[in-house]
Amino acid sequence: MSNDEKLLQFLYACPVGLIEFDASGRITMINPHAMQHLLPLGGPAASENFFTAMENCAPELRSIAGSYTSDHGTIRGSHRIFVDLAEKRRKGRPQVLSCSLVKLGAERFMATLSDISDEVAREHRLRQADTWFSALIDGINDYGVIVVSGDLTVISANRSFSRQTGRSFEQVIGRSVGDILLTPDADDPGMDSVEDQFCMAARDGWNLYEGWERRANGERYWCQRLIVVRDEDEKAGDSTFSVILRDVPPRESDSGDLITMLTRDDLTGASNRMYFHKTLRREKLRWQSRKDPLSLVMLDLDHFKAINDRFGHPGGDAVLCAVARTALAMKPANAVFARLGGEEFALLLPGRGLQEASRIASDLCDAIARTPIEAAQGKITVTASLGCAELGEVQGSTDDLIELADSRLYHVKRTGRNRVLATTP
Repeated sequence: MSNDEKLLQFLYACPVGLIEFDASGRITMINPHAMQHLLPLGGPAASENFFTAMENCAPELRSIAGSYTSDHGTIRGSHRIFVDLAEKRRKGRPQVLSCSLVKLGAERFMATLSDISDEVAREHRLRQADTWFSALIDGINDYGVIVVSGDLTVISANRSFSRQTGRSFEQVIGRSVGDILLTPDADDPGMDSVEDQFCMAARDGWNLYEGWERRANGERYWCQRLIVVRDEDEKAGDSTFSVILRDVPPRESDSGDLITMLTRDDLTGASNRMYFHKTLRREKLRWQSRKDPLSLVMLDLDHFKAINDRFGHPGGDAVLCAVARTALAMKPANAVFARLGGEEFALLLPGRGLQEASRIASDLCDAIARTPIEAAQGKITVTASLGCAELGEVQGSTDDLIELADSRLYHVKRTGRNRVLATTP
């Protein structure tokens, strides 16, 4: 058997995706396992350019590879990529790919791709278990128990719960658990809402969270919250939950840095695609229960390919970073500004209707056009096209919300660019 035949046999049998490409991302070699991962991401053109195929879920790979100055060596090992493909979800979890980048020579790169979704799920479970049982060593100041019905109404509470939180039985029985337990805010990026935690407990049998809780007098304390599904209530015809709250000393850790790494775009500092979709799902639940308005602004930079062609990818990266800085400085406190891929961004606006979303988008559109950007070849000016939509327009479908905002954005693209559209022509 010749060396070429041995190589082909290895590529076909290798259980890990292998891609060789040049500095521009043009693929020179790819094995079948890698094609299984790339085709759902980039379609038929995925076999032509690695960076283009990964643009929607991991746009940072281009800048990571481009910033590596040595002629050869490991650029990034086990870089985690959260793939937001509905058909790839497993039991409510997104697919997670591990990508390693190696530089083989001045113009030669190699990437490996493997599916680590199950491994990440196991790690999450282990971290939860470690968080829970570490309190046995760290010390428990107090613990309380409440029982919650299937419609998330508090049925009962023990004396320790009243002692821990300062809330009497009369203050909690019959009330929604969302009014009793601390709701996440802008200071808790990536945290699931109280309602989401109960949904996950119903799905998995239990859910564990560690973070700040609040007593009746406003004092915050560090709390471990375990939600467990009880036996089905025969009378109500629905499951009930036990919620155990433990007052424990806060532990010093680098969890804040880890949360930032997992929820932020590596290049621009905006929220990433995974965090955007997670927040959108959470805000949809809030919209269904409270009927507060929820709007979305889709933003796409005009003639971005021409900017890359003229100023190179470093110039394009400078534009993306400048636009993100402008948007993050202008967005309302509870809004989420995210990079969805390439030059496409989204601004999620909880509590704001279409008219207010249009005004915010117009201000952002004007600010981007006024922002000068420095590059090695000179100053760059850029404009953006924006489309707005409100969840009520599409009867609560998040997929239709994105599609409607996108369709208005691309109508702007076709009819002149550098403006905002909030109605369908």
